[in-house]
Amino acid sequence: MATVEQIANPRADMASKTKTGADVVVETLEAQGVMHVFGVPGAKIDKVFDRLRDSNIKTVVCRHEQNAAFIAGGIGRMTGKAGVAIVTSGPGVSNLVTGLATANSEGDPMVALGGAVAVADRLKSLHQTLDSVGVCRPVTKYAAEIDSPAATAEVMSAAFRAAEADRPGSAFVSLPKDIMTGEGECRPIRLSAFVQQGPAARKSLSEAARLINSAKSPVILLGLMASKPKCADALRNLLSTTTLPVVGTFQAAAAVSRQDFPYFGGRVGQLANQPADALLDSGDVVITIGYDAVEYWPSLWNKGKDRPIIHVDATPANIENDYSPVVELIGNIEATLTALSPLLHRSQLAPSSTELLQRIAQDRERLMAEAAVKSGVPIHPLRLLSELQKILTPDVTVCSDMGSFSLYLCRYLFSFRARQFLITNGQQTLGVALPWAIAATIVRPQEKVLSISGDGGFLFSAHELETAVRLNSHLVHMIWIDGHYDMVGTQEQIKYNRTSGVDFGPVDYVKYAEAFGATGLRIQHPDDIAPTLRKAFDTPGPVLIGVDVDYRDNVKLFEDVHEGSVL
Repeated sequence: MATVEQIANPRADMASKTKTGADVVVETLEAQGVMHVFGVPGAKIDKVFDRLRDSNIKTVVCRHEQNAAFIAGGIGRMTGKAGVAIVTSGPGVSNLVTGLATANSEGDPMVALGGAVAVADRLKSLHQTLDSVGVCRPVTKYAAEIDSPAATAEVMSAAFRAAEADRPGSAFVSLPKDIMTGEGECRPIRLSAFVQQGPAARKSLSEAARLINSAKSPVILLGLMASKPKCADALRNLLSTTTLPVVGTFQAAAAVSRQDFPYFGGRVGQLANQPADALLDSGDVVITIGYDAVEYWPSLWNKGKDRPIIHVDATPANIENDYSPVVELIGNIEATLTALSPLLHRSQLAPSSTELLQRIAQDRERLMAEAAVKSGVPIHPLRLLSELQKILTPDVTVCSDMGSFSLYLCRYLFSFRARQFLITNGQQTLGVALPWAIAATIVRPQEKVLSISGDGGFLFSAHELETAVRLNSHLVHMIWIDGHYDMVGTQEQIKYNRTSGVDFGPVDYVKYAEAFGATGLRIQHPDDIAPTLRKAFDTPGPVLIGVDVDYRDNVKLFEDVHEGSVL
């Protein structure tokens, strides 16, 4: 039945049905299969928030825009489809930048939408005026403003395509208020579902196979794209038909199967002092798969070496002094590996590779045996790693923040399911672990989710614990406590024989958790680790676990590094 207002003014009914720019934005999100958006509202973007209420998309209000971007990036990493963050103008957009840069460096597809003043006012000095595209362009694959009603669908579609295509990353779209509230002059664009690349060129495949088959001791170096599930499957198929030693960057975690673990030398990154670095050094041909230099600088692992590099990726290599591939296999990575596999004929490892892998396996076994019996208080990181390895079953997702603890996790904690272990190393961003864990509970609601941070990084995003409580996110967040920015402090001590600017005060994490409506637990002794973790995973909703750690041995993490590796 028509309202009194509609009878008195027939145009009111017509206006209520007029499609706005905000409707086009929301319909585009629905067409892209977006199920959640994460963000913070404001006057310049409220029309989009209003239209989201009538959509099939769940709006998750966050406590900081940076964390909204982290959660969206985590969604992208685990699903391969762009997660979406939505914020208001001015500081709402500028607060996105760290999250955009992190997603771009980590290869995580995400699209951020930011409110803006009206198009006619963007050059004026008004409330929350900001050149948001200029701010976001350096840290994204794509950044644009919708400057006319007819361009809304085009810009939105271009953002999703950029975020998800080739090597994924972040995209940003500025949404001026007048375009969002005005009449929509377009409709969502249906993107083609048939845009996937094929394998690399046949001639390039033949030359790569020739180099690998004729090499004495070829080595594979896996990068972050190799940990995508389909890429990992193709890699595992290749390793089932040919025998090659493998090392991986931190972000390539879990690309190698348990069956192929004897051929895995370990993870490399940040510091060129690992047993896997010796294996990588021994290669006379290096095959990089899904690798980007931001993961592990070529100047650390290939400086001064004159050996062929075969680059397997969706995009061409960024050429530099220490990374100039002789063959580039550009195309869909899994299709390329599938095409390359039957061309390779290596049935056994080189003797030097066999010797190194045997030594690495022995060192692993010895290290874990020593770790299992460490009984001191505060607790040694390796004892924590020993207990965490026991619970890392295929139904557990682990999200790591950045700090000294992350070097232990990246080097010594192993998993065998692609994208099971989420690691940051591109920007080495503090505060990602808890937001990623929230994302994991959304994407993988039937799994156990464990996030880990230091007491420094935790407070960068700790307020998002309220969001986790509101969502009833079943996650466990472990905080390794020592009262310092330890990774920085350890490196300062090595460089200057003293530390500066790395100390901070204590926090009662049990009370902190309880203040947000979460559960707080403490681990007091090594024997408490396993039962406390079991209790935490059996407790509904978010759980914080605080544990004091003994970092006195951390200088060993940085020993015998190549010149320039102490960052």
